[in-house]
Amino acid sequence: MNPELLLQLIQQGETMDIEFKGEERNALSDNDLVEAVVCLCNRPGDVPGYLLVGVEDDGRITGARPRHDAITHPVMVSAMISGRTRPAQSCRAEMVEVSGKPVLVIQVMPSRTPVGTGAGKHVRRAMGSKGQPECLPYHFHEMQSSLADRQFQDYTAMKVAGATWDHLDPLEFERFRRCVRESRGDASLLQLSDLELAKALGAVEANGTVSGVRVLGLLLFGRESSLREFLPGHEVAFQELAGTTVKSNEFERWPVLRCMEFLMDRLQARNREQEVNLGMLRIAVPDYPERALRETVANALVHRDYTRMGAVHVQLHEDRLEVSNPGGFPEGVTLANLLVTPPRARNLLLADAFKRAGLVERTARGIDTIFEEQLRNGRPAPIYERSSSVNVVVVLPGGAANLDFISCITEESQQGVNLRLDDLLVLNNLWHERRCTSAEAAVLIQKSDAEARNVLLGLVERGLVEARGDGKGRSYHLSAAIYRRLGDKSAYIHQRGFEPIQQEQMVLQYLATHGKIARREIADLCKISPGQARTLISRLLKSEKMIKSGVKRGSFYELKR
Repeated sequence: MNPELLLQLIQQGETMDIEFKGEERNALSDNDLVEAVVCLCNRPGDVPGYLLVGVEDDGRITGARPRHDAITHPVMVSAMISGRTRPAQSCRAEMVEVSGKPVLVIQVMPSRTPVGTGAGKHVRRAMGSKGQPECLPYHFHEMQSSLADRQFQDYTAMKVAGATWDHLDPLEFERFRRCVRESRGDASLLQLSDLELAKALGAVEANGTVSGVRVLGLLLFGRESSLREFLPGHEVAFQELAGTTVKSNEFERWPVLRCMEFLMDRLQARNREQEVNLGMLRIAVPDYPERALRETVANALVHRDYTRMGAVHVQLHEDRLEVSNPGGFPEGVTLANLLVTPPRARNLLLADAFKRAGLVERTARGIDTIFEEQLRNGRPAPIYERSSSVNVVVVLPGGAANLDFISCITEESQQGVNLRLDDLLVLNNLWHERRCTSAEAAVLIQKSDAEARNVLLGLVERGLVEARGDGKGRSYHLSAAIYRRLGDKSAYIHQRGFEPIQQEQMVLQYLATHGKIARREIADLCKISPGQARTLISRLLKSEKMIKSGVKRGSFYELKR
């Protein structure tokens, strides 16, 4: 750490990774210092955090008071922290002088397991009620949730105190077998007895006789009364809404397979269909594709945080479906890598049971299925932006489907063209936004710029997309053939732009009318990028049809007299 870097950290203000502790009025006790370190240890992420002692909450540098010979031997502070944290934390401490005042800088790495003080106090770094990072109490169920997010602990594998084999319902075992048969799951489970099936799935602890029932056993096979007694946080809700009018509002506490059937029955009964005629082929277009519905509902049930109170909500609106579940994304999963991050199940045993029942993709890429089915169905991509650290919310847009787009995708499939999810994401974006660059496509498919260019070039080779411009100014739009299929030929002309000679004539006509023009105005006039505008300007200057006046940002162009 050096003074320049320290000043940059202070200028950022307090964040989830930076905590100020001023000593202008009162000296910071060792207990409070250790507690602040514990707080920073118990935070999400994997980047270093910093406790800055001697900096007030408003960012003023008032200086740290002497402690444990920190000025000459800051390692003594590190040793004190290590001796008073459980498990012991190794933190780097150093004294940095800024504006003539010493600041004690303690670097703290986030811990993958919960950390407490030697006195047994646990606090965590989180956003408080005022929208600012604070040190909040770290409760036991939050520790369990954190461990599950990091895949250090599977809550569904925990033994439930007081639960016995009698708390399980034989009918639910038959329901599981029926799911296996109907969904083509793991057929080897069909011939097992109830006890053997429960042992194979990891739902019970047994060696001859059942010695314990796990959370998974209750979630899969538990009686309704048992679930209410032992897992009060488990609940599902189906709501049908028309504006502010509630047409249906049902809450249930059943085993998860029965909940799955309940929710799918409600959705399928209300899932309307349109039809697209493509020659002799008739295509049914539902409001929501069944595979996307099944994966969305199953994900909410499988990946919810069962240590939190709250229901899995399935809300059917007039123009969209919203599904939410308690518990944010597992650690390492963000909106920016949702499509490419390796699968991270919060409840490993429950996820495996759903796969073996055939209810979810065995590849563990259910989110890809939701996106692909939604796009092939002529709808906008699923929306996850309303998700937070405490819940996941996915919105499947409904409304009128883009039947022309569906016809186009189907025709490509009939010709043997296999459009992957990346292709569909780009094509759907070009249909709605009309144009994109390789950098924008990279953000869209959540991959590198090189991979995005490969996707775009593949679409160009297939005749689905055309490129326009060169270098960094190159953009892409749907091809003339696609616009003809979509019945919108004028949109192609608008996106393709004018030919170079037409662009020159437009600029010259503008100059004849208005006398002068700037580069930005040329780009706006011809609907081209700044780089393409520079090329057009160079061509006109070289042909001596116009001249440049002014310098730098004040430059403009006039007709040559």
